[in-house]
Amino acid sequence: MTYDSSAPAQVTPFKRASDEQRGGMDFIPVKLNLKKIIISSIEILNETALKKSIGLDITISEDILIYADSHMFESILRNLVSNAIKFSPKGGRVKIEAEITSERLVEIRITDTGIGMSQELISKLFKIDEKTSRPGTDGEPSTGLGLLLCKEFIEKNGGKIFVKSEIGRGSTFIFSVRLFEDQDL
Repeated sequence: MTYDSSAPAQVTPFKRASDEQRGGMDFIPVKLNLKKIIISSIEILNETALKKSIGLDITISEDILIYADSHMFESILRNLVSNAIKFSPKGGRVKIEAEITSERLVEIRITDTGIGMSQELISKLFKIDEKTSRPGTDGEPSTGLGLLLCKEFIEKNGGKIFVKSEIGRGSTFIFSVRLFEDQDL
């Protein structure tokens, strides 16, 4: 099953809570080298991946530039990669890839070899009034609220998020951000 973030979401109470939590974080998009910001964003997760013997593969061109708020983008990446590690068994893999689309966006895919999700769970992922928390493969805690914040940040940066998953076969979270272009300066 696939989730499409262009469908209406019920995040009004969460948006207020996240605005308060972020202290009214300003949206300040800047030119970012995609590979460099991904590597620096997930560096903090290397130890967690090592503890579970999970390989992190980054297959991204050195020259892709995006136009996004760096703090929001880092939060998105850390949350999605952390979830991929959390729901992958020992010895699993997490792959991060990116490509430029015909719409002049950059599509980023985070794929894991984890436990996957049912169609029912996927349909609830981005709804504030639905319970989606479940423990990771080593009992790691989860609230499900991080994905709501990711969706908000992605949309604030002009993108969308999609999910593809199958029970026992892992998950792929696909999101888009703007490609940097000279007129963005």
